[in-house]
Amino acid sequence: MMENDNREQLRLRLQRRLEDMMDAGEARAVVLLLFEELCGLSTADVLMGKADELPASAIARMEDAVCRVEAGEPVQYVIGQTEFCGMQLEVNPAVLIPRPETEELVRLLEHENDSMKGGAVLDIGTGSGCIALALKRAFPDADVTGWDISADALFVASRNASRNGLDVNFELQNILEAQPQDEAFDIIVSNPPYICLREAEQMEKNVLEHEPHTALFVPDEQPLLFYDAIARYAMQALRQGGGLYFEVNRAYAFDVAQLLEDCGFINIKVHNDQFGNPRIVETRRGASCN
Repeated sequence: MMENDNREQLRLRLQRRLEDMMDAGEARAVVLLLFEELCGLSTADVLMGKADELPASAIARMEDAVCRVEAGEPVQYVIGQTEFCGMQLEVNPAVLIPRPETEELVRLLEHENDSMKGGAVLDIGTGSGCIALALKRAFPDADVTGWDISADALFVASRNASRNGLDVNFELQNILEAQPQDEAFDIIVSNPPYICLREAEQMEKNVLEHEPHTALFVPDEQPLLFYDAIARYAMQALRQGGGLYFEVNRAYAFDVAQLLEDCGFINIKVHNDQFGNPRIVETRRGASCN
């Protein structure tokens, strides 16, 4: 009975360790997630006492995982995956962890283009491939391409495509150097780097110390660096009436909208996220471009 009592205390002991850095509810959720992903135990299994039967090797895995979370590593990196738009995606420090705001971008794009059949889609700065893969699921007949400047990120994206049985073209490409093909795409979408370096001190430690800075930051003096490059590329590469969709820094949403207007785009809309922050900008290429 004493051995089982000690084992039963494992979950509570791990939770209490995490409560030093997060609230009790979040600590409980993280520990239960670790049990599920690392030990194959559902929440019901754990609450029914099956964690009491774990071998020493499994307990060691749990202890190590909690140590990593305590050190500030995102739990998604610890377990090596996350969920996005109904898919399980591999993530590691080569790629950003997909956020709920990016799911909102995908849902909006799907809604605005629900009648699209076939066509070509480009995701610039694809990272884990989350946007490109979600759009391939939504538009199975479309030719979907994802670009990134990181070969390591593209390796993860390709693995995620195989994992989810989706055929997406992933290419090593830098939008700052790209030469557009005329009217090659029906949709261009991007969640580019948009956090100014001066904002770093306001960020959570686990993001700042573990997620890739090349996918996060832009120079303070060029907050719209990638939006400008993508907009200019899209003016030639989008087909007439084609859609351009951005996830944006809430501080610069209306600056992005003005940039698009200055470039000659039409039907520009700024959308708030679930927290009321301006987070998505969409527009269309008109019938003629300069």
